[in-house]
Amino acid sequence: MSSSTDTRTSIVWDYAPAPESADHIRLSDRYGLFLDGEFKDPQDGRYEPTINPATEQPIAEVAWAGRQDIEAAVRSAREAQPKWAALKDLERAKYLFRIARLIQERSRELAVVETLDGGKPLRESRDVDIPLAAAHFFHYAGWADKLRYGVNAREVAPLGVVGQIVPWNFPLLMAAWKLAPALACGNTAILKPAETTPLTALLLAEIAQEAELPPGVISILPGNGETGAALVRQKKINKIAFTGSTAVGRDIQAALAGSEVRLTLELGGKSANIVFEDAALDQAVEGIVNGIFFNQGHVCCAGSRLLIQESVHDEVIGKLWQRMRRLRVGDPLDKNTDVGAINSAEQLERIEVLVAAGEEEGATRRTIECEMPDRGYWFAPTLFTDVSPAHRIAVEEIFGPVVSVLTFRTQAEAIEKANNSRYGLAAGIWTDKGAKAFEVASALQAGVVWQNTYNHFDPTAAFGGYKESGFGREGGPAGLRPYVRIVS
Repeated sequence: MSSSTDTRTSIVWDYAPAPESADHIRLSDRYGLFLDGEFKDPQDGRYEPTINPATEQPIAEVAWAGRQDIEAAVRSAREAQPKWAALKDLERAKYLFRIARLIQERSRELAVVETLDGGKPLRESRDVDIPLAAAHFFHYAGWADKLRYGVNAREVAPLGVVGQIVPWNFPLLMAAWKLAPALACGNTAILKPAETTPLTALLLAEIAQEAELPPGVISILPGNGETGAALVRQKKINKIAFTGSTAVGRDIQAALAGSEVRLTLELGGKSANIVFEDAALDQAVEGIVNGIFFNQGHVCCAGSRLLIQESVHDEVIGKLWQRMRRLRVGDPLDKNTDVGAINSAEQLERIEVLVAAGEEEGATRRTIECEMPDRGYWFAPTLFTDVSPAHRIAVEEIFGPVVSVLTFRTQAEAIEKANNSRYGLAAGIWTDKGAKAFEVASALQAGVVWQNTYNHFDPTAAFGGYKESGFGREGGPAGLRPYVRIVS
């Protein structure tokens, strides 16, 4: 006869739906171009819908800028720039501070719109993107009257008019990342947001109006690749800052070769996340998940190549798979969602093509089983083992929730495999040995190296890459240098 203590009831815990309401959001049905401090119709009258990738439904119509609109924006920026640069440094700082405070005040609205327009989980928009965007404006507001201390006590002057092209994976954060240092240094800026995620940039234009930023200091011109190409080739622009694919970055560099236009590029990556046998493995598994499944893997520095020391390979893979199975894929507006929607049908197709190539080349695929919505663009978190360094999934940037696992025996082999890439944007090192971490970090060809963490960003720290991941740095005092010229 068994006692009551011998029989235990099996309880399955699950999360109840916790959707964030979008009822408080008051988006316009149509957004024009932001020129001369006002929203204006494009000269060719072109408007295109921006689509919610989780539902495939249009959110609003957005103007796309043509060549004449770009020329008008450049004229406005050139007219505004001398007056903006002539302001006292502290006055420029006040404008940046106002923008930062207004981003904070509208943070809930901005987070929901970022999620609607881009598909990322609300938890990430709310807790990462929007706070960091405000933090960048706060940070560079503080630098506005200290510019010479950011460039080795030299006297500096602004470059003039800068063109800035940002990607679709972090729309508002990338806009802040680029606009804040440019404005702090006395430049005026023309921002081209990504064609699939223009809305938070346009809400930032509303914030600029509310902050009473002088007309022409910021222009925001949505559009497609043709808009960006026309902006790059504008002859009266002094600098281009681009974040996006390596292929487009290469085209921009060729277009500007031989000119006096300055250029910074933050491009693709195939970053190595290295786990040594002496690492705290449970902590490392959380870092692996954050490194590749954060923002559906739509991160240029995602830890998409996982290098595990052979002695702990099976244990790490076992823990990682169990953790992956608990990831929640679904409605991005649900506060419990871990992995949201893929940004577009085009990006989903690219992910599917590369995953199919991984299977064809002999790697072993494991994809978690989960229910996904009937509509929208979705891809379940996927793990590949038995991956060769020559496989496409180990070489090409997938830009999705897919991690490729390779193994190593020695520290030297880990460094060699990590550096065996045409990219060099970021890397992660998991070890309890500080000396080992420093030794490996100094040997890695990567612009950013994290120890026992991953995807940790801060406006005070420089970010940028090597090789085909681009050149130039953004963030911290290093982010000032691309926007000034040395006077003395």
